Amino acid sequence: MSRQAIVSVQTKSVRRHRPDYKIALYMALLMMLGLVVMYAIGPQRAQVLNTAYGASYDGTFFFIKQAISLALAVAAFVLISRIPVHWWKLNAKRLFIIGIGASALLAFGGWLGLGFVQCSLGACRWFDLGPLGSLQPAEFLKFGLLLFVAGFLALRAKQGVVNDLYKTLIPLGLVLGIVALFVILIQKDMGTGLVMLGIIASMVLVSGISTRVGLALTGAAVLLGVALVIVAPHRVERITTFLQGDSATVQDASSYHIAHALIAIGSGGFSGVGIGNSVQATGYLPEAINDSVFAIMGETFGFVGLVVVLILFGALLLGLLRVADHLPNLHEKLIVVGVFGWLATHVILNVAAMTGVFPLTGITLPLLSFGGTSMVFIAGALGLAFRLSSYTIHTTMNEGERYEDSRSRRGLGRSRYTSRSRM
Repeated sequence: MSRQAIVSVQTKSVRRHRPDYKIALYMALLMMLGLVVMYAIGPQRAQVLNTAYGASYDGTFFFIKQAISLALAVAAFVLISRIPVHWWKLNAKRLFIIGIGASALLAFGGWLGLGFVQCSLGACRWFDLGPLGSLQPAEFLKFGLLLFVAGFLALRAKQGVVNDLYKTLIPLGLVLGIVALFVILIQKDMGTGLVMLGIIASMVLVSGISTRVGLALTGAAVLLGVALVIVAPHRVERITTFLQGDSATVQDASSYHIAHALIAIGSGGFSGVGIGNSVQATGYLPEAINDSVFAIMGETFGFVGLVVVLILFGALLLGLLRVADHLPNLHEKLIVVGVFGWLATHVILNVAAMTGVFPLTGITLPLLSFGGTSMVFIAGALGLAFRLSSYTIHTTMNEGERYEDSRSRRGLGRSRYTSRSRM
């Protein structure tokens, strides 16, 4: 039997084994660190809002709300990790359509001024759920996009037409155009749009697309990005501020945010000013508990704390790549790679923006920033990757090219391919 035939047979009969618990461990550590940050700066954030807007937030409000979000995220991780992947494959298109429909409803609701749409700073990105808080449909759309594009590319690769202009590239471009319309143009959320592009790009890279086509797609994406920046004056202003570099000061309104972010990181020094001693969180640094949480952590925990955060993210991302590398089926491989692209784009854009390496994009730091919707859906995506880590294999070239499970060295001494298991 040829190696290809062996892979085909064993892909269908991989027995489920122990998942990669390091995914859950790194996720939990990041979540707990985020909870510590909310405990440290929550009272200061509440005081700022109470003073500026006459609100009546309790000092523990943000900590408690973050704890609730964490509990919901853990529940999403556990629930999704227990649902067979086969179900997600069957319903990928339906979930993507629901995400598009929710985004369209948000757009029309915003235009009509309906009460269930929550708008802020000229952008309508959330559904107002009353006592339950708010829901950002773009996060649901990310999840649906992940599943739909993974299935689409896997099918096209199986048919041998992944580089075909009409069967693959134009439909993929149409999907990207729909996402850009609802998320970037209507919701005015360039950061989330870039994350979705990161999800698609990471899967395209692994799908077997040719170098020539890949370069053409990259060029098209760059041109689209430039066009989306030009049509929005505030994005042009952010690019201009970024190009000013060190000449930007806190006196300039356009550079105020990045200037205070750099001050926060610089003030932290090597070991930080300590919990509860942040100055920038008292109202100087915008979005201190959301987009700017990395800078606040730099001030609070110093260089050491930021290194720990980056190590945790790096370990989690490498773990996802390791799982993807050992999955025998392209469809499952693309899903995990898409989760990697989702998380990596968030981390890279946020950290780069807070350190002045990239223009400000207004994007959260996964699992650490305040906000429930983003945390819940990222945890859910990680739960899906966790589920798939139970079906990895390890290839060997001896004994007639027999394939062993990558976890077989953990004392689970039994054959992994004796019977079929539904994923």
